[in-house]
Amino acid sequence: MNKYIETIKNSYSGYFNYLISEITNFHWENYFYGLLIISLTIWGLEILFPWRKDQKIFRKDFWLDTFYLFFNFFLLNLIALIALSNTAELVFNDFLGVFGLSVDSFQLFDSTKLPWLLGLFIFFLTADFIQWGTHILLHRVPFLWNFHKTHHSVKEMAFAAHFRYHWMEPIVYKSILYIPIAIIGGFNIEAVAIVHFFNIAIGHLNHANIGWDYGYLKYIFNNPKMHIWHHSKEMPNKYGVNFGITLSIWDYIFKTDYIPYDGRDIELGFHDDDKFPQEFINQELYPWSASKNNKD
Repeated sequence: MNKYIETIKNSYSGYFNYLISEITNFHWENYFYGLLIISLTIWGLEILFPWRKDQKIFRKDFWLDTFYLFFNFFLLNLIALIALSNTAELVFNDFLGVFGLSVDSFQLFDSTKLPWLLGLFIFFLTADFIQWGTHILLHRVPFLWNFHKTHHSVKEMAFAAHFRYHWMEPIVYKSILYIPIAIIGGFNIEAVAIVHFFNIAIGHLNHANIGWDYGYLKYIFNNPKMHIWHHSKEMPNKYGVNFGITLSIWDYIFKTDYIPYDGRDIELGFHDDDKFPQEFINQELYPWSASKNNKD
């Protein structure tokens, strides 16, 4: 038990020191300034090339989404996520140890021993595919959908809507992603930073008020004209469409793609979203109250 308590304590102190270091020191893989630069750049593109020209620069829920962006990217890690992740990893390793196993027992190969670009590509492709599948689960499993509703409560799309999600979502994503990533071996900090920043940039663009689809690259990369249909209030089926995170290719391969026409002005949201809370705290509490009401 002591080692779990120590892990939690070290997670808090370690991440706090890391966050302070990121804010006070600029370096190329700096997550704090990386997020800031990407966000300001894509916000600038929205202002210069607006798809919905009547949408205000400070559109509906701009400040709520901006708070979500910094809360989910920085404060959430400080409050809980790093400690939970490190503790869960320790518990899982201890569980495997009961059977005389370790995570290394499942490792197919060490990606750090591959050519750097190949290892980077495998990491990116594996992570994106697993997250695509996890995203589908968020829509298909009612309990998880109650958490994911926070993201789909966006009524006007713009870059910061990318980070409007409930704090349980990264826990679900990271939990499902942990074993597949462990199987294909370790990754250096440069590879993780490159993939991370690239995914943030694509994610911001997917939600931005920009009418781009990247031409033929739309069949590879998710894009604003595709992703807006994922947020459409009216769906062609019960669970949704266009589940791609960074890549759109999975949707085209598995026939979950759907772009019937230019979706610039479609209504966004979900059924009965008028009953969904508008304030941050109530949105965070919603999944548990919804589950309780369903039981009643």
